[in-house]
Amino acid sequence: MWISNAGYEKAKASIEDSLKKLKPDYIDLLLIHQPFNDYCGTYRAMEEAYKAGKVRAIGVSNFYPDRFIDIANFCEVVPAVNQVETHLFQQLKTAKAGMLKYGTQIESWGPFAEGKNDYFNNPVLKEVAAKYGKTPAQAALRFLLQSGVVVIPKSTHKERMIENFNVFDFELDTEDMVKLESLDTAQSLFFSHYDPQTVEWFMTVAK
Repeated sequence: MWISNAGYEKAKASIEDSLKKLKPDYIDLLLIHQPFNDYCGTYRAMEEAYKAGKVRAIGVSNFYPDRFIDIANFCEVVPAVNQVETHLFQQLKTAKAGMLKYGTQIESWGPFAEGKNDYFNNPVLKEVAAKYGKTPAQAALRFLLQSGVVVIPKSTHKERMIENFNVFDFELDTEDMVKLESLDTAQSLFFSHYDPQTVEWFMTVAK
């Protein structure tokens, strides 16, 4: 649900439009894209669609602890998923624990951080990957999966898609999990939803 479709009436119309265009029996998962504009109205429309069987699961995206706890406490259907920036360098340990409390699954929309921070050449990650005969990308995905994070690795290359799927035939041991946990800087590699300029930009998109 895009920020430009926020609010009960717009969101309701957007859901119906998506169903009409996609022509499915139902939508598997519907998320609010950003925690701005009238996201409460948007969520009410999503709850209605969920109760009507038009959507199998509903959730949010980019909702950090303050906004997430707010909506989780005042909604009728607790978000099934919260899709947020989660990767080796921003592991969101505290936020993830908060989601777990409400039964919400954390999902990473950027498990590789788009290669930022020289992601795939990090010496610790490369060392761990080599130990298992895997690529740095595979070791990074495996770390997130073992940390309870659902991942959506983005790629347009067939060979990399296949590589990303091949992460279920090995398991990182405790020592290596600790090594990769130490890479957490608790900082976004993209932007902050608390930064005034970023929020102002989102406001221009919402109008």
